[in-house]
Amino acid sequence: MNDLLDIQHIAFELASEKYALKISDVYEIIRLQQISPTHNSKFFLEGVINLRGKVIPVVNLHKRFKLIECARTKETRIIVVKSREEMIGIIVDKVDSVIQFNDIQPTPKVVAGIDGEYFEGIGITENGVISLLKIDIVLHD
Repeated sequence: MNDLLDIQHIAFELASEKYALKISDVYEIIRLQQISPTHNSKFFLEGVINLRGKVIPVVNLHKRFKLIECARTKETRIIVVKSREEMIGIIVDKVDSVIQFNDIQPTPKVVAGIDGEYFEGIGITENGVISLLKIDIVLHD
């Protein structure tokens, strides 16, 4: 956990819950744009976008985490990440900030549940806690 303390993270919100990704996993943050639906076996794949001539799949994390879907607003963003040599967009309700944690704790087993492998730990801030995602596992499991 201590090796994560020296790393900056991008904090974001999904259904009023706070999450973060390592900034090194983030390629770009863009405004929500038209997503073309695709026929795919993964229930959480929203579709694809055209990002400067490159087709990027877009994942709906609300569906992935079985969260209540929020209305998309002017704050809704797509975070484009590089995961296993592939660019993938994830829809988030709001990007909050770049953050570096002073304390990161292991994810409690009771909280982790069946999807515990999705989390690297819980970042502690003066405003609360933030779940740190293992984006490769979230997108490819």
